[in-house]
Amino acid sequence: MTRSEPDIDALIGEWLTLKEAAGPLGVSPNRIKTLIREKRMMGLVRGGELSIPAAFIDGTDLVKGLPGTLVLLTDAGFSTEEALRWLFTPDDSLPGTPIQAMRENRGTEVRRRAQGMAF
Repeated sequence: MTRSEPDIDALIGEWLTLKEAAGPLGVSPNRIKTLIREKRMMGLVRGGELSIPAAFIDGTDLVKGLPGTLVLLTDAGFSTEEALRWLFTPDDSLPGTPIQAMRENRGTEVRRRAQGMAF
């Protein structure tokens, strides 16, 4: 993190442990680990435990389009932390953050930007 980059915890806000994330999704914590390995979900170690951003869950499902967007970011060479920063950093052209746009069913705009970064 450079001095100009905000702390990732400040960007993301609420984190969920694998167990906390598994509950609303109706899956096991091991399934969450599998999704992370497949780059269809991302998480970082927080407080000694692998955790995911709470904003990735919408009710009882993942945010629509999230897995595909994460794959695009990974294919573009983003590390987990870089991808999370991008998803949670405000973008005036959206407006809001990419994750907010996805939660508001504006994922096409987000994926278009992610694809543009891959080339």
